[in-house]
Amino acid sequence: MSYQPQYMLVTGGAGFIGSNFIRHVLAHYPDIHLINLDKLTYAGSLDHIKDITDHERHHFICGDIGDAKLVRHVLQHHHIDTIVHFAAESHVDRSIDKPAAFIETNLVGTFMLLESARHHWFEVEKRVPAHCRFHHISTDEVFGSLTSDMPAFKETTAYQPRSPYSATKAGSDHLVQAYYHTYGLPITISNCSNNYGPYQHPEKFIPTIVNACLKQQPIPLYGHGKNIRDWLYVEDHCRGIMMIMQNGKIGESYNLGGHCEKENLAVAEYICKEMDKRYPQHAPHKTLITHVTDRAGHDFRYAIDTSKIEAELGWKPLESFETGIQKTIAFYE
Repeated sequence: MSYQPQYMLVTGGAGFIGSNFIRHVLAHYPDIHLINLDKLTYAGSLDHIKDITDHERHHFICGDIGDAKLVRHVLQHHHIDTIVHFAAESHVDRSIDKPAAFIETNLVGTFMLLESARHHWFEVEKRVPAHCRFHHISTDEVFGSLTSDMPAFKETTAYQPRSPYSATKAGSDHLVQAYYHTYGLPITISNCSNNYGPYQHPEKFIPTIVNACLKQQPIPLYGHGKNIRDWLYVEDHCRGIMMIMQNGKIGESYNLGGHCEKENLAVAEYICKEMDKRYPQHAPHKTLITHVTDRAGHDFRYAIDTSKIEAELGWKPLESFETGIQKTIAFYE
């Protein structure tokens, strides 16, 4: 029997993926009430949720997951039975420049949230594990970097994080698993590939390209642009999260990827061609591509093997890169 959330706490719900997830739940799950807890740092914005601010099943709270008193109040006051944990510092470049914030949010913040959930569900409400759920959003970057001929990451791939960002996400994954094995907290984890789509922060790769084309500004591309990423449209990610949370095996991780490995240069050139069609007066947009010094510790390739979730839960990405990019460009226009 599948798990049916009723009162869901979404951390980081004013961010890119979190806000898309909330829209997905509101549109497809009419019995779920959502509490959106977001600190509103650089990545979170009320603009991301302005169209759902007044929705009767959505309630926004500005706050920090590291504030145990606040989190416990939210869990009790709103009768939370499900936590979906998006809140994280996630930009690799920022983690290289200022890693302390990543330690505080991704590691300490996740610990505080786990401890609050354990205390409230097991000690205060005396729930059985079947009646609550903690889903943790992670990344493929915890697995390290691949060469061009290596097989894609599986859930069993050893962790080899290579940046402060990926190291703190790996640590948070281990904490979540520890709370399952030590305390019996009913957790699931998803490790996703690079997301793209509406409401993504403009400093991320695809929004940077689109906005540069719109403003006729240089498109910065690290190194030779040969680094490879697997691209996942955000709506497909949101569908996968709900499938894992409702029907996935407790205590296990599931990989979510887009079946879409592309070199960064190829992504930039593809978007430039699309912009040529829309704004032929500025064509060719690819002349805006400007190669810049590669960043420190730049992982060469990420690739996701989604065979587990496809076999167990029947999930697969529905959006193609071509259709997803069309929707993404339209949003930024």
